[in-house]
Amino acid sequence: MEGAIGDGAVEGYNAQFTWTAFFCCLTAASGGALFGYDNGVMGGVTSMNGFLNNYFPSVLEKQNTVNTVGNLYCQYDSQTLQLMTSVLFISGAICELTGTTAYLSRYHGRKRVMMYSGILFMIAAIILAASQTIAMIVVGRVFQGVAISFASVSVPIYNSEMAPPHLRGRFNQLYQLVLTFFILVAQVINLIINVTDAVRWGWRLSLGFAFCPSFVLFLGGVFLPDSPNSLLERGKPEQARKNLQLVRGTKDVDKEFNDLVEFAKLAAECKHPWRTLFSKKYRPQLILSACSTGFQQWTGINILIFYAPQIFLSLGVSTSTHAFVQ
Repeated sequence: MEGAIGDGAVEGYNAQFTWTAFFCCLTAASGGALFGYDNGVMGGVTSMNGFLNNYFPSVLEKQNTVNTVGNLYCQYDSQTLQLMTSVLFISGAICELTGTTAYLSRYHGRKRVMMYSGILFMIAAIILAASQTIAMIVVGRVFQGVAISFASVSVPIYNSEMAPPHLRGRFNQLYQLVLTFFILVAQVINLIINVTDAVRWGWRLSLGFAFCPSFVLFLGGVFLPDSPNSLLERGKPEQARKNLQLVRGTKDVDKEFNDLVEFAKLAAECKHPWRTLFSKKYRPQLILSACSTGFQQWTGINILIFYAPQIFLSLGVSTSTHAFVQ
Protein backbone atom coordinates (compact mmCIF):
# COMPACT_ATOMS: atom_id res chain seq x y z
CA MET A 1 0.00 0.00 0.00
CA GLU A 2 1.59 3.26 -1.11
CA GLY A 3 2.44 5.70 1.64
CA ALA A 4 1.72 3.24 4.42
CA ILE A 5 3.71 0.79 6.51
CA GLY A 6 2.63 -1.90 8.90
CA ASP A 7 -0.10 -4.47 8.62
CA GLY A 8 -2.21 -3.87 11.70
CA ALA A 9 -5.96 -3.53 11.17
CA VAL A 10 -8.29 -2.69 14.06
CA GLU A 11 -11.99 -3.60 14.13
CA GLY A 12 -11.92 -4.34 10.43
CA TYR A 13 -10.59 -0.89 9.54
CA ASN A 14 -8.01 -0.63 6.79
CA ALA A 15 -6.07 1.79 8.98
CA GLN A 16 -2.30 1.56 9.07
CA PHE A 17 0.61 3.81 9.97
CA THR A 18 1.22 6.50 7.36
CA TRP A 19 3.83 9.20 7.35
CA THR A 20 1.13 11.68 6.36
CA ALA A 21 -0.80 11.05 9.59
CA PHE A 22 2.40 11.11 11.64
CA PHE A 23 3.53 14.42 10.12
CA CYS A 24 0.11 15.98 10.73
CA CYS A 25 0.11 14.90 14.37
CA LEU A 26 3.72 15.94 14.95
CA THR A 27 3.10 19.39 13.49
CA ALA A 28 -0.07 19.81 15.54
CA ALA A 29 1.85 18.69 18.63
CA SER A 30 3.78 21.97 18.42
CA GLY A 31 0.81 23.25 20.40
CA GLY A 32 2.35 21.44 23.37
CA ALA A 33 5.45 23.57 22.90
CA LEU A 34 3.45 26.66 23.84
CA PHE A 35 2.55 25.34 27.27
CA GLY A 36 5.88 23.61 27.81
CA TYR A 37 7.94 26.64 26.87
CA ASP A 38 5.93 28.92 29.13
CA ASN A 39 6.22 26.45 32.01
CA GLY A 40 9.97 26.34 31.66
CA VAL A 41 10.74 29.96 30.88
CA MET A 42 8.80 32.00 33.43
CA GLY A 43 10.62 30.78 36.52
CA GLY A 44 13.92 31.75 34.96
CA VAL A 45 12.66 35.12 33.76
CA THR A 46 11.26 36.09 37.15
CA SER A 47 14.65 35.41 38.72
CA MET A 48 16.69 37.41 36.17
CA ASN A 49 18.14 40.59 37.63
CA GLY A 50 17.36 42.60 34.50
CA PHE A 51 13.68 41.71 34.64
CA LEU A 52 13.37 42.29 38.38
CA ASN A 53 15.25 45.56 38.18
CA ASN A 54 12.80 46.85 35.55
CA TYR A 55 9.54 45.81 37.15
CA PHE A 56 10.13 44.50 40.68
CA PRO A 57 13.08 46.39 42.19
CA SER A 58 11.84 45.73 45.70
CA VAL A 59 11.96 41.99 45.07
CA LEU A 60 15.49 42.30 43.67
CA GLU A 61 16.56 44.29 46.71
CA LYS A 62 15.22 41.62 49.05
CA GLN A 63 16.82 38.91 46.92
CA ASN A 64 20.21 40.58 47.23
CA THR A 65 19.93 41.18 50.96
CA VAL A 66 22.02 38.70 52.88
CA ASN A 67 19.58 38.64 55.81
CA THR A 68 16.74 37.26 53.69
CA VAL A 69 18.67 34.38 52.11
CA GLY A 70 16.78 31.19 52.83
CA ASN A 71 13.41 32.88 53.19
CA LEU A 72 11.75 32.50 49.81
CA TYR A 73 8.45 33.99 50.92
CA CYS A 74 10.03 37.23 52.06
CA GLN A 75 12.04 37.55 48.85
CA TYR A 76 9.13 37.05 46.47
CA ASP A 77 6.29 38.51 48.53
CA SER A 78 4.84 40.57 45.66
CA GLN A 79 1.16 40.31 44.79
CA THR A 80 1.79 41.90 41.40
CA LEU A 81 4.46 39.32 40.57
CA GLN A 82 2.07 36.55 41.59
CA LEU A 83 -0.68 38.10 39.44
CA MET A 84 1.66 38.25 36.45
CA THR A 85 2.37 34.52 36.82
CA SER A 86 -1.13 33.29 37.60
CA VAL A 87 -3.16 35.41 35.15
CA LEU A 88 -2.24 32.96 32.36
CA PHE A 89 -3.95 30.11 34.19
CA ILE A 90 -6.92 32.26 35.16
CA SER A 91 -7.59 33.34 31.57
CA GLY A 92 -7.18 29.78 30.32
CA ALA A 93 -9.55 28.45 32.97
CA ILE A 94 -12.18 31.05 32.06
CA CYS A 95 -12.02 29.94 28.41
CA GLU A 96 -12.54 26.34 29.46
CA LEU A 97 -15.27 26.87 32.05
CA THR A 98 -17.31 29.16 29.80
CA GLY A 99 -17.16 26.60 26.99
CA THR A 100 -15.50 29.05 24.59
CA THR A 101 -12.74 26.63 23.58
CA ALA A 102 -15.11 23.70 23.16
CA TYR A 103 -17.53 25.79 21.09
CA LEU A 104 -14.83 26.98 18.72
CA SER A 105 -13.37 23.50 18.40
CA ARG A 106 -16.73 22.04 17.47
CA TYR A 107 -18.08 24.70 15.13
CA HIS A 108 -14.88 26.16 13.66
CA GLY A 109 -12.87 22.95 13.47
CA ARG A 110 -9.79 21.70 15.29
CA LYS A 111 -7.22 23.02 12.84
CA ARG A 112 -8.74 26.48 12.77
CA VAL A 113 -8.62 26.65 16.55
CA MET A 114 -4.96 25.64 16.34
CA MET A 115 -4.45 28.54 13.95
CA TYR A 116 -6.20 30.89 16.40
CA SER A 117 -3.91 29.60 19.16
CA GLY A 118 -0.80 30.23 17.08
CA ILE A 119 -1.89 33.78 16.23
CA LEU A 120 -2.68 34.65 19.86
CA PHE A 121 0.62 33.24 21.10
CA MET A 122 2.59 35.12 18.44
CA ILE A 123 0.88 38.34 19.52
CA ALA A 124 1.63 37.51 23.15
CA ALA A 125 5.31 36.84 22.41
CA ILE A 126 5.65 40.21 20.67
CA ILE A 127 3.88 42.06 23.49
CA LEU A 128 6.01 40.40 26.18
CA ALA A 129 9.31 40.87 24.37
CA ALA A 130 8.56 44.56 23.76
CA SER A 131 6.81 45.25 27.07
CA GLN A 132 7.50 48.52 28.87
CA THR A 133 5.01 48.23 31.73
CA ILE A 134 3.55 45.60 34.02
CA ALA A 135 0.19 46.10 32.29
CA MET A 136 1.70 45.02 28.97
CA ILE A 137 3.10 41.88 30.57
CA VAL A 138 -0.26 41.02 32.13
CA VAL A 139 -2.03 41.53 28.79
CA GLY A 140 0.54 39.33 27.06
CA ARG A 141 0.05 36.63 29.69
CA VAL A 142 -3.72 36.78 29.19
CA PHE A 143 -3.22 36.20 25.46
CA GLN A 144 -0.94 33.28 26.28
CA GLY A 145 -3.52 31.76 28.59
CA VAL A 146 -6.24 31.86 25.94
CA ALA A 147 -3.83 30.46 23.33
CA ILE A 148 -2.79 27.59 25.58
CA SER A 149 -6.44 26.84 26.32
CA PHE A 150 -7.16 26.59 22.60
CA ALA A 151 -4.11 24.40 21.91
CA SER A 152 -4.62 22.13 24.93
CA VAL A 153 -8.08 21.16 23.69
CA SER A 154 -7.75 21.21 19.91
CA VAL A 155 -4.38 19.44 19.53
CA PRO A 156 -5.11 16.24 21.52
CA ILE A 157 -8.50 15.92 19.85
CA TYR A 158 -7.00 16.50 16.40
CA ASN A 159 -4.25 13.94 16.97
CA SER A 160 -6.73 11.35 18.26
CA GLU A 161 -8.95 11.80 15.24
CA MET A 162 -6.12 11.69 12.70
CA ALA A 163 -4.26 8.71 14.18
CA PRO A 164 -4.95 5.10 13.15
CA PRO A 165 -7.11 3.51 15.88
CA HIS A 166 -4.42 1.05 17.03
CA LEU A 167 -1.83 3.86 17.31
CA ARG A 168 -4.08 6.52 18.79
CA GLY A 169 -2.49 6.52 22.22
CA ARG A 170 1.03 6.82 20.84
CA PHE A 171 0.17 9.60 18.41
CA ASN A 172 -1.72 11.49 21.09
CA GLN A 173 1.30 11.38 23.40
CA LEU A 174 3.26 13.45 20.89
CA TYR A 175 1.61 16.50 22.49
CA GLN A 176 2.94 15.61 25.94
CA LEU A 177 6.35 14.68 24.52
CA VAL A 178 6.74 18.04 22.78
CA LEU A 179 5.46 19.86 25.88
CA THR A 180 8.07 18.21 28.09
CA PHE A 181 10.86 18.74 25.55
CA PHE A 182 10.15 22.46 25.36
CA ILE A 183 10.33 22.78 29.13
CA LEU A 184 13.93 21.65 28.65
CA VAL A 185 14.40 24.04 25.70
CA ALA A 186 13.21 26.97 27.80
CA GLN A 187 15.57 26.07 30.63
CA VAL A 188 18.50 25.82 28.21
CA ILE A 189 17.68 29.23 26.72
CA ASN A 190 17.51 30.75 30.20
CA LEU A 191 20.82 29.11 31.02
CA ILE A 192 22.53 30.56 27.95
CA ILE A 193 21.18 34.02 28.68
CA ASN A 194 22.22 33.86 32.34
CA VAL A 195 25.83 33.06 31.52
CA THR A 196 26.22 35.73 28.84
CA ASP A 197 26.30 39.50 28.92
CA ALA A 198 22.73 39.59 27.63
CA VAL A 199 21.31 39.03 31.10
CA ARG A 200 20.17 42.68 31.46
CA TRP A 201 17.85 42.47 28.47
CA GLY A 202 18.00 38.73 27.88
CA TRP A 203 14.63 38.17 29.51
CA ARG A 204 13.11 39.77 26.42
CA LEU A 205 14.78 37.09 24.30
CA SER A 206 13.54 34.35 26.60
CA LEU A 207 9.94 35.56 26.27
CA GLY A 208 10.25 36.41 22.58
CA PHE A 209 11.50 32.96 21.54
CA ALA A 210 7.95 31.70 22.18
CA PHE A 211 7.15 33.18 18.76
CA CYS A 212 8.92 30.25 17.04
CA PRO A 213 6.73 27.29 18.15
CA SER A 214 3.60 29.43 17.88
CA PHE A 215 4.47 30.21 14.25
CA VAL A 216 4.81 26.47 13.54
CA LEU A 217 1.38 25.87 15.08
CA PHE A 218 -0.06 28.72 13.02
CA LEU A 219 1.31 27.17 9.82
CA GLY A 220 -0.17 23.85 10.86
CA GLY A 221 -3.55 25.48 11.33
CA VAL A 222 -3.31 26.93 7.82
CA PHE A 223 -1.94 24.01 5.81
CA LEU A 224 -2.77 20.77 7.66
CA PRO A 225 -5.88 18.86 6.58
CA ASP A 226 -8.79 19.05 8.98
CA SER A 227 -9.79 15.88 10.80
CA PRO A 228 -12.60 13.77 9.27
CA ASN A 229 -14.56 13.87 12.52
CA SER A 230 -14.54 17.66 12.61
CA LEU A 231 -15.60 17.91 8.98
CA LEU A 232 -18.49 15.52 9.58
CA GLU A 233 -19.62 17.57 12.59
CA ARG A 234 -19.74 20.63 10.34
CA GLY A 235 -21.65 18.89 7.55
CA LYS A 236 -18.84 18.25 5.05
CA PRO A 237 -18.94 14.47 4.41
CA GLU A 238 -17.25 14.51 1.00
CA GLN A 239 -14.21 16.40 2.27
CA ALA A 240 -14.18 14.20 5.38
CA ARG A 241 -13.89 11.07 3.22
CA LYS A 242 -11.08 12.60 1.15
CA ASN A 243 -9.13 13.58 4.25
CA LEU A 244 -9.63 10.13 5.77
CA GLN A 245 -8.29 8.53 2.60
CA LEU A 246 -5.32 10.89 2.70
CA VAL A 247 -4.22 10.08 6.24
CA ARG A 248 -4.93 6.34 5.87
CA GLY A 249 -3.01 6.04 2.58
CA THR A 250 -5.82 4.11 0.88
CA LYS A 251 -9.23 4.65 -0.69
CA ASP A 252 -10.64 1.63 1.13
CA VAL A 253 -11.98 3.46 4.19
CA ASP A 254 -15.68 2.63 3.90
CA LYS A 255 -16.09 0.82 7.23
CA GLU A 256 -14.21 3.40 9.28
CA PHE A 257 -15.93 6.28 7.49
CA ASN A 258 -19.40 4.79 8.05
CA ASP A 259 -18.65 4.39 11.76
CA LEU A 260 -17.48 8.01 11.94
CA VAL A 261 -20.74 9.11 10.32
CA GLU A 262 -22.71 7.19 12.96
CA PHE A 263 -20.65 8.64 15.79
CA ALA A 264 -21.15 12.15 14.42
CA LYS A 265 -24.92 11.60 14.40
CA LEU A 266 -24.86 10.39 18.00
CA ALA A 267 -22.80 13.42 19.03
CA ALA A 268 -25.25 15.75 17.31
CA GLU A 269 -28.13 14.17 19.24
CA CYS A 270 -26.50 15.02 22.57
CA LYS A 271 -28.39 18.10 23.72
CA HIS A 272 -27.11 18.20 27.32
CA PRO A 273 -23.36 17.42 27.27
CA TRP A 274 -22.78 18.28 30.93
CA ARG A 275 -25.63 16.02 32.04
CA THR A 276 -24.26 13.27 29.81
CA LEU A 277 -20.75 13.71 31.18
CA PHE A 278 -21.92 13.21 34.76
CA SER A 279 -24.25 10.32 33.93
CA LYS A 280 -23.60 6.87 35.42
CA LYS A 281 -22.54 5.49 32.04
CA TYR A 282 -19.50 7.78 31.80
CA ARG A 283 -18.70 8.06 35.50
CA PRO A 284 -15.69 5.67 35.43
CA GLN A 285 -14.06 7.62 32.60
CA LEU A 286 -14.77 10.92 34.36
CA ILE A 287 -13.31 9.75 37.67
CA LEU A 288 -10.23 8.28 35.99
CA SER A 289 -9.59 11.49 34.03
CA ALA A 290 -10.06 13.73 37.06
CA CYS A 291 -7.90 11.57 39.32
CA SER A 292 -5.05 11.20 36.83
CA THR A 293 -4.95 14.98 36.38
CA GLY A 294 -5.30 15.69 40.09
CA PHE A 295 -2.62 13.24 41.20
CA GLN A 296 -0.23 14.63 38.61
CA GLN A 297 -0.60 18.03 40.26
CA TRP A 298 -0.24 16.59 43.76
CA THR A 299 3.14 15.05 42.98
CA GLY A 300 4.51 18.59 43.21
CA ILE A 301 6.46 18.38 39.96
CA ASN A 302 4.91 21.62 38.71
CA ILE A 303 6.38 23.50 41.66
CA LEU A 304 9.85 22.40 40.60
CA ILE A 305 9.18 23.30 36.95
CA PHE A 306 7.76 26.74 37.73
CA TYR A 307 9.94 27.81 40.65
CA ALA A 308 13.22 25.89 40.42
CA PRO A 309 15.32 29.09 40.07
CA GLN A 310 13.65 30.71 43.07
CA ILE A 311 14.08 27.55 45.14
CA PHE A 312 17.80 27.44 44.43
CA LEU A 313 18.19 31.16 45.07
CA SER A 314 16.43 30.79 48.41
CA LEU A 315 19.01 28.14 49.33
CA GLY A 316 21.77 30.68 48.80
CA VAL A 317 22.87 29.49 45.34
CA SER A 318 24.23 32.27 43.13
CA THR A 319 22.36 33.35 39.98
CA SER A 320 24.99 31.93 37.66
CA THR A 321 25.12 28.62 39.54
CA HIS A 322 21.38 28.03 39.77
CA ALA A 323 21.15 28.45 36.01
CA PHE A 324 23.24 25.29 35.67
CA VAL A 325 21.63 23.17 38.35
CA GLN A 326 18.02 23.88 37.41
